Amino acid sequence: MSRHRARKRFGQHFLVDPGVVGAIIDAIAPREGDRMVEIGPGQGALTGLLARARCELHAIELDRDLAARMRSDYAEAANVSIHEADALDFDFATLGDDLRVVGNLPYNISTPLLFHLLEYRDRLVDMHFMLQKEVVDRMAAEPGGKTYGRLSIMLGCHFDIESLFDVGREAFDPPPEVTSSIVRLVPLPAGTYDINDELRFAKLVSQAFSQRRKTIRNSLRGMVDEETLEFVGIDPGLRPEAIAIADYVSLANALD
Repeated sequence: MSRHRARKRFGQHFLVDPGVVGAIIDAIAPREGDRMVEIGPGQGALTGLLARARCELHAIELDRDLAARMRSDYAEAANVSIHEADALDFDFATLGDDLRVVGNLPYNISTPLLFHLLEYRDRLVDMHFMLQKEVVDRMAAEPGGKTYGRLSIMLGCHFDIESLFDVGREAFDPPPEVTSSIVRLVPLPAGTYDINDELRFAKLVSQAFSQRRKTIRNSLRGMVDEETLEFVGIDPGLRPEAIAIADYVSLANALD
């Protein structure tokens, strides 16, 4: 594909390092017949290798010029479908089940896109993304650390999250201002965390971390009383980042 000028409004940073491309493909390990979904294929650094693996490949591209180029480049490829669409609004259910989602996600939409994909978790086999390292660190954080928070919990209650390797700025054109990381998300077995009410759980976690320097007693004041915290085994004097996912689940369920 000929050079395409990166568009700032789309947060475009094109992956150009063949060594990094190869490492990502090795991590994904695409197999013939896999139903792959590539979000933001850009100039096709991963697309060609995924297509050659004989996957059923769905590429979702917002930039109409890049989408047009890809439609032309893959016009004869029966296993490749190009969807000119915004991934934030895309209905992934239309692609079927057993989806393997990959992508070099624009950093300016990465968190809302991850929450959008949460809605389709029952259809997913796994996901591999290139994201800002800071975001990946928050996703994979364990309780007790400064990076552990709402994103860690809301994704961690549904996925096993593994940070695979970092990618330097020089691997992109144009180079971003931050270091990137590759992350793998695999859905947890059904029933790992038995959440009675997803919306209430999300509201509880959001409120807990709205003022993370406060104790959990104070951050949840008006929503959860101290007696309920103690009932589920949570010390009211702890800060929100010290509390494990399972305890947040128990607390939300105790509000029934």
